[in-house]
Amino acid sequence: MSERLADISARIDGISDLGAVVNAMKGIAAARAHVARSQVDAVDSYAGIIAAAMSRVMGPESRTRPNRDAVKLGLLVFCAEQGFAGAFSERVLDSIDASLDPETLFLIGTRGLSIAQARALDPHWTAPLPSHTAGIPKLADKITTAIYAAVDQGRIDAFEVIFTGWEAGRPTLVRQRLFPIDLSDLEPATKERPVMQLPSYTLLTSFGQDYFNAQVCKSALHAFAAENEARMEAMTSAARQIAREMEEFQARLRRVRQEAITAEIIELSTGVASNSGRAK
Repeated sequence: MSERLADISARIDGISDLGAVVNAMKGIAAARAHVARSQVDAVDSYAGIIAAAMSRVMGPESRTRPNRDAVKLGLLVFCAEQGFAGAFSERVLDSIDASLDPETLFLIGTRGLSIAQARALDPHWTAPLPSHTAGIPKLADKITTAIYAAVDQGRIDAFEVIFTGWEAGRPTLVRQRLFPIDLSDLEPATKERPVMQLPSYTLLTSFGQDYFNAQVCKSALHAFAAENEARMEAMTSAARQIAREMEEFQARLRRVRQEAITAEIIELSTGVASNSGRAK
């Protein structure tokens, strides 16, 4: 009986330690998601300023949409960097067209890469997602450099991104065109065109590169926040399961203790009765 009590107590201690780890992971994920969400607003503001500048440079000129037909399409996908995030990467990879040429696939996230390779999908270019948002601007620079290289080599002439957003407490896949920039989507200029020392094309090209980089940063931040929110959800589910198991083992411990006390009382009672019989 004492061995059963020791086993159950050890099991409770183990569950308690696991619960502490789960709560710590949940807290870290919550903090990272909060920071990423706050920084998305800053990147949006930065991109808006660039878009406004591009709009002023263009002035009232015609703004045609880029041709979306018959293009060599590249795809940037953001998957999970670490585990314990549920089916985060699987949902992203499931959205990829099976006919996509792997040579045009750019994949971010170590965990997602391992899942993609298990599906016999070998991306052309990969990179890990930083563990902190401070590393995302550097990642965006690497991504844009790799994309420009692919464009220069003639392998792609248009580019889209797939990342996970988080709306109403649920993950939502987002797919957007990154390149070429659709200038017709820019807000019309509210001021006269400024006096420029450089040709409009040169300015728009420079602004476009910064705008493109900002959109990549924004996608990465959304993916970073969504992965951590998915981890929070997974850890919340794990915490509920741990609480159920803890309650079950504590009830079992109380029952075994009661059985041990009852057995000891019966043993003592039997001994007293035997001694009384011999005394008579």
